[in-house]
Amino acid sequence: MQAILDYLKNTGEQLDSEIAAATGLTLANVRHGVTDLQAKGAIMVCKSIRYKDGKEINGLLCRVSGYIPPAAPGRKPKSAAPAKTAIHE
Repeated sequence: MQAILDYLKNTGEQLDSEIAAATGLTLANVRHGVTDLQAKGAIMVCKSIRYKDGKEINGLLCRVSGYIPPAAPGRKPKSAAPAKTAIHE
């Protein structure tokens, strides 16, 4: 389960099949580990349906709970509210 958690922390939101391919675990083991981690509140899971080449792919979309990745370098700071202009008649 730690391998799944570490992988999600490094890569962000992923499908269960992508986690299985990257960690070398079987899809059944990943799904079992994901449900255990979800029960502990460590990750968030939702069902996802995607289509690839016209085929429906059912999977579990997983991400770490409460984890907000750091801002990418080079982002501009939030802009200040525009100044109000007075209307003279």
